[in-house]
Amino acid sequence: MFMRSFPPIRSFFSSLDVYFERRVLSMLFFGFSSGLPLLLVFSTLSAWLAESGVSKTNIGLASLIGGAYAFKYLWSPLVDKLPIPILSRRFGQRRAWLLVSQFSVIIALYALSRTDPAESLYEVIVLALFVSIASATQDIAVDAYRTEILATKRLGAGAASIVFGYRVGMLSASTGALVIADKVNWNVAYATMSLLGFIGILTTLVNPEPQSLGRKVTAGARNLFHAILLWFYDAAVCPFIEFLKRGGFKTALLILLFTMLYKYSDALLGVMSKPFYLDIGFSLTQIGFIVGAWGLGFTLLGALLGGLLVRRYNIAKSLLIGAVAQSLSNFAFIALAQGGANELLFIFVIAIDNISGGIGTIAFVAFLSYLCNRSYTATQYALFSSLFALGRTLFAAGGGWLADQVDWVSFFTITVLAGLPGIILLFVLVKRGVLTNGR
Repeated sequence: MFMRSFPPIRSFFSSLDVYFERRVLSMLFFGFSSGLPLLLVFSTLSAWLAESGVSKTNIGLASLIGGAYAFKYLWSPLVDKLPIPILSRRFGQRRAWLLVSQFSVIIALYALSRTDPAESLYEVIVLALFVSIASATQDIAVDAYRTEILATKRLGAGAASIVFGYRVGMLSASTGALVIADKVNWNVAYATMSLLGFIGILTTLVNPEPQSLGRKVTAGARNLFHAILLWFYDAAVCPFIEFLKRGGFKTALLILLFTMLYKYSDALLGVMSKPFYLDIGFSLTQIGFIVGAWGLGFTLLGALLGGLLVRRYNIAKSLLIGAVAQSLSNFAFIALAQGGANELLFIFVIAIDNISGGIGTIAFVAFLSYLCNRSYTATQYALFSSLFALGRTLFAAGGGWLADQVDWVSFFTITVLAGLPGIILLFVLVKRGVLTNGR
């Protein structure tokens, strides 16, 4: 009776049911597996390098390690089409690639835990690059798996669920790694993170393989060379032709530019956030708990709001809300730069930043998922997300140099302005009809 008196409340709680469906719920654990390695080669690695005496400029340049995420579309056709001997027959195409990439992340993280940046920065960078490649490969398989296993109307909830898990993985790589490093050392921190990688392997083993959707190599080859050409055409060329045919070259180019620039402001700020926190006087433990534990809760709130926005309204409106919120939230960092090591202010800044980031991320992931033709899920999603990663990598690399040239207040002001290109492109896409009819 009470719930009938408040239809919006009843509708809100009924909307949450989707998050407890088995396939949507499993995305939590796939998200954890994807989120764990990211910060270990980005901001957490930046903190390790900063404590080891590496300069800000070199820390920024080290973020180029993430280039693997930016160019993962180059080998995404392999994930779509190339079977892994024995494993693909036993587990299926998606799960076979998941298992190989997840084991590779574990091995590389453990090897990284045996290094010291102060003595061999080159070795650290090489191993971190290997982590990035293995992690990027896992992301290709996870994104394809999610898009294929979920119905279209579940993509928003699936995106929210995977971001929940992703953020828990990032919490482990941030709070967990930083606290362990502060109390013990960095080597133990990274070794512990490598063990958490087994969560992804267990998740892959207990979940089913999606139904095959056009992933078989084209038949009719006359010889081995012809078979290779057919495979390459089917795996690497057809996905791009299909995408270009939908709206024409100009529209496709605008979509690709939008994927690069949508989170420009976050990318420019991201790699320098932890060096900034250390610079104004916070300890590793403070950063770990506030950015990690508090940040996780606020991110989950933002992701939940983002999932509901996508489901109840449309992707275009959700993208706009997220883009504006992400850019304006960087003003909060100016207050922190002026206020110094104030924990309450720090928590407030993390709340504003993570809620807005959660909303924007869910809308963006739902947008990328919707763009994919399910016959070429891995390749097309990898293309879109690779361009996003390329923008993040290039802008993050420049962030270190920029932070060396200006004070923190000026730096964060510039990051706010960096959000404008994405907002402008969003309006252009809507005008061209890419995001209409409730999408």
